[in-house]
Amino acid sequence: MNDRVRFSLSAADIPRAWYNLAADLPDLAPPRHPASGRAITSDDLLAIVPEELARQELTLDREVEIPEPVRQIYARWRPSPLIRARGLERSLGTPARIYYKYEGVSPTGSHKPNTAIAQAYYNKQAGITKLATETGAGQWGSSLALAGALFGLDISVYMVRLSFDQKPYRQMLMQTYGARCVASPSTETETGRAILARDPDSPGSLGIAASEAVEIAANDPTTNYAGGSVLNHVLLHQTVIGQEAIVQFAMADDYPDVVVGCAGGGSNLGGLAFPFLGAQLSGGRPVHVIAAEPASCPSMTQGTLAYDFGDTAGFTPLLRMYTLGHGFIPPPLQAGGLRYHGMAPLVSEAVAQGLIDPVAVAQTACFAAGVRFARTEGIVPAPESTHAVEVAIREALRCREEGVSRTILFGLSGHGHFDLGAYEDYLSGTLRDGRFEADKMTAALAELPDV
Repeated sequence: MNDRVRFSLSAADIPRAWYNLAADLPDLAPPRHPASGRAITSDDLLAIVPEELARQELTLDREVEIPEPVRQIYARWRPSPLIRARGLERSLGTPARIYYKYEGVSPTGSHKPNTAIAQAYYNKQAGITKLATETGAGQWGSSLALAGALFGLDISVYMVRLSFDQKPYRQMLMQTYGARCVASPSTETETGRAILARDPDSPGSLGIAASEAVEIAANDPTTNYAGGSVLNHVLLHQTVIGQEAIVQFAMADDYPDVVVGCAGGGSNLGGLAFPFLGAQLSGGRPVHVIAAEPASCPSMTQGTLAYDFGDTAGFTPLLRMYTLGHGFIPPPLQAGGLRYHGMAPLVSEAVAQGLIDPVAVAQTACFAAGVRFARTEGIVPAPESTHAVEVAIREALRCREEGVSRTILFGLSGHGHFDLGAYEDYLSGTLRDGRFEADKMTAALAELPDV
């Protein structure tokens, strides 16, 4: 076994194609038109995304070539490192080998630029000058702001009000890159105004912010919509993470038995795990993939697999996914990037087929894991990433209890340098676990579209 701690590649090792799990899930249910219920075509998507992204959203091609200009920008921080967590292993007294794929080395500190750069590139090629999007904790918004600066696009970001108030430095980062950041729900859209009329103190949600962004894009021919998670093409772009990890594990003379990713909409989990699942489905070694979701917003462990809207107002295509109902407003959560009512259709189908096991974890336990990781590995994880850290620690302790050695890989999707206020709350003892309100889920599920 290789004793090195860090396994690094060169820019020449950046993948030349993204991997599409949809090619290996032949029973994947298609997205449907929100009005007619028929399966959508790429033409239906052209009002808000460029032709190539519309094609990628529906394609069953196993590989999609990465444009060279995108690879050149990736090379500023990719390949990201695979790191053996020897300090964490020692602190746990586990025979397990723990690795993490660290995406916090990107300019914005998370995995989100992997798709932001691609989406900005395709929109620029199509002659689009403006993009509108939503963001939860701000990792996606800041990443699209960076991409907009690199490609000369105007970016408007509708940031969930709860996170807008919690994370002012994410706003500053977006503005530094030249983007406009607006608290959602806002008075700029019909969707926002209607929600504020019902609840002037609404904390907002990713579903509401997405509705505002889609509304803006649909009503302005110079503006397109850019999504940070959930959609097939977004998860496609993120698979550079897992593809790199497979090569790095060959360098380490090892291979994961367990792959863990935090999961809110699915982009980080899918980016890490899908290439390993693709190898498994092609006859390779099996892996146990675990999706770590917040206990206060448990779409996979408490929700229903059904067709639902990806946004609150019902503008998006109908997606077959695990959902708490598009009207469900999750309770406050420091991991704002996981505070979403649904799960990506590709992840949902993988869960339904038994390829991914979801588990729900509480906020305070996750921050305890994040502090332990920081004190043993030196990196302060983003609140979203602490969910993966907590589950990886559980798996490592299980190895200790069973007296077996397994290789565990988890995705460290970003650093927590903009989230120290949340750590302050945890360290002072004021952080609390949000309560999942099942009655509100039941009410929201009663409003599912009839498909």
